Amino acid sequence: MKRMAYVFVISAAVLWGTIGIYSKQLSQYGASVLQIVSIRAIFAALAIFVFILLKDRKLLNIDIHDWKYFFGTGILSFVFFNWCYFIAINKTTLSAAAILLYTAPSIVMVFSIMLFKEKLTGRKVAALILTFIGCVFVTGVVKGTGQDISLLGILAGLGSGFGYALYSIFGRYALKKYDPITVTLYTFVFASIGLIPISDIKGLFGLLSSTGAFCNAILLGLTATVMPFLLYTKGLSYLETSKASIIATIEPVVATVIGIILFGEPITIYKIIGVFLVVFAVSILEQKKENVQESL
Repeated sequence: MKRMAYVFVISAAVLWGTIGIYSKQLSQYGASVLQIVSIRAIFAALAIFVFILLKDRKLLNIDIHDWKYFFGTGILSFVFFNWCYFIAINKTTLSAAAILLYTAPSIVMVFSIMLFKEKLTGRKVAALILTFIGCVFVTGVVKGTGQDISLLGILAGLGSGFGYALYSIFGRYALKKYDPITVTLYTFVFASIGLIPISDIKGLFGLLSSTGAFCNAILLGLTATVMPFLLYTKGLSYLETSKASIIATIEPVVATVIGIILFGEPITIYKIIGVFLVVFAVSILEQKKENVQESL
């Protein structure tokens, strides 16, 4: 099952990499950042709720005292990191925003060592260093990359990385008691509750009266939200938190390719090197020569 866990996490990352397609389209229809985040949360919550009703209603049951886990995954993680991420997409490039999001693994690794007593291996450290260097190249910090990225965009991207890291932390606690589907559902329920008062829902309904906007909202909610969150949460059940987070850095590769092909974002030798380093970092973690036995 652990081999499949790698497939789950990588598949989730690939689907997450398509977020920029739908968010950029919705922005063109006039959707604000918070409205786009609301679309992800509300559509996802409704879809998973219907799925659970059809599959097993017992998955809806949670202990009221565990609200803090879902407040963490839904409000502190999902709402915050998406808000920052979409700002980063608008202020930088699709690939740069995705790469900055993946400063998350280093944050997850620090928390995992402190909270879950995970071992710090040489392979993990090497993967983190390579990921960081890849971020530097892709985001244009290196002189001569030809990228013009605002300070606000960089700060928003780093904020998205911190928020994203919190999902792996709070999610790990929740998975000790609940099915991945349950964790995913209540993540979006709490996120929706937090977003409704601040995202101009009335204006959102008007926006979705457009067929094009509605189709992009459905795709954003299902293809780029429900499916990857279910896959990632399932993979998190069988992998170390820090390892799952680092493996998911395949997302910026997908986002970079999409940005180049669909949105005409510039391709440079630095960006190519950065993408290669991120992919190589993931491959290091997938090798079977890890000396430390991992278990959950």
